[in-house]
Amino acid sequence: MYENKSPVQRAILAAVDLGEYDVNASLDELAALAESAGAEVVARMSQKRPQFDPATCMGEGRLEELAEAVKNYECDLVIFDHELSASQLRNIERAVDAAVVDRTMLILDIFAQRAVTDEGKLQVELAQQRYLLPRLAGIGTQLSRLGGGIGTRGPGETKLETDRRHIRRRIRSLEERLRELTDRRERMRTRRKKDNLLTVAVVGYTNVGKSTLLNALTGAEVLAENKLFATLDPTSRSLELPDGRSVLLVDTVGLIRRLPHHLVEAFQSTLEEAAAADLILIVCDIASPDVREQLDVTEQVIADLGAGGTPTVLAYNQCDRIDTIPFPLQKNAVLVSAKTGFGFDRLLAALARALEPTQRRLRLLVPYAQGGLRNEITEAGKVLYEEYTESGILLDALVDQKILYKFTGMILPQESI
Repeated sequence: MYENKSPVQRAILAAVDLGEYDVNASLDELAALAESAGAEVVARMSQKRPQFDPATCMGEGRLEELAEAVKNYECDLVIFDHELSASQLRNIERAVDAAVVDRTMLILDIFAQRAVTDEGKLQVELAQQRYLLPRLAGIGTQLSRLGGGIGTRGPGETKLETDRRHIRRRIRSLEERLRELTDRRERMRTRRKKDNLLTVAVVGYTNVGKSTLLNALTGAEVLAENKLFATLDPTSRSLELPDGRSVLLVDTVGLIRRLPHHLVEAFQSTLEEAAAADLILIVCDIASPDVREQLDVTEQVIADLGAGGTPTVLAYNQCDRIDTIPFPLQKNAVLVSAKTGFGFDRLLAALARALEPTQRRLRLLVPYAQGGLRNEITEAGKVLYEEYTESGILLDALVDQKILYKFTGMILPQESI
């Protein structure tokens, strides 16, 4: 679906190791991001330093080695695993004689390729404009060199060379349009609450199988590819639980290590679906060696959104790819395989247990004289079975607890419901 018709760019990855995190693991992820954007990674280079060089990020000697590698590998792109300032971008580009982008620019490029809805495109452009505003001086030369390559795609690409005043106006306009969409989304959430529609936000690291799991559980046709950020725009699908209740599964944008704060901020309206949900379904890839870090990143973002108190169920996906469970499972965890369907029954049961009961399943005999109660049930509940008998309407139904008092004397024994 996301066909990149531009010539494949040969890229070298670069990083400075300050000892704050596992640089090799971060470069592995950067390589996956680069490939997802359409680049071919041919080499990687890192340097241990106590701090970044303010002018070139790397030290002078290591930068010369990077320039030599660019020449030897015939590369036209260097991707740094950190955010770079305008002067660093300009200085590094001059030193290596190739286009230079940083981690955030790469992620924004992928987002620009993936956004489908108006809201997704607005969020991408807003993030681009906010990021580019302080870096205009360093990025101008890249446009002519890249010619539309990685780091220059997306709704905002034609505005990169405009002056700061115009970009600030554009940012204000985008913020206003996103506020309107956010208000609309909030009204939809309010309506769902009013209708007692339970929502389950599907949250997790990118490329752990969230969309595949959503498709398998609901029969949806959400794009599911083995790429980072294969789906960017939120998707909602209805799902019926074993107790008869229907919930709305809401997919959310995937997370990654060190997701830049302003990207979280730009996608706030999308991620608010998780903050406003009745339950959060966290999906992790149990076959990944980084599964614990995936969970840590996800839980941290959930906490940052103010949803730390929301009930959670943890789905360890891709259990079909492991022979033994590598660690004891948490109380709220379930092993599943979106590919084979293994564990789905236990997962649905776990979701039903975790959701606060708002309805009761009852066997009722409603007199014909009070037949209007049948319609009241369907306003906030569900009729699962009905039969018209001589004595009245026999119902098997999910009844909102707020109206249980209206059925006094009509409740029958729970015989083989």
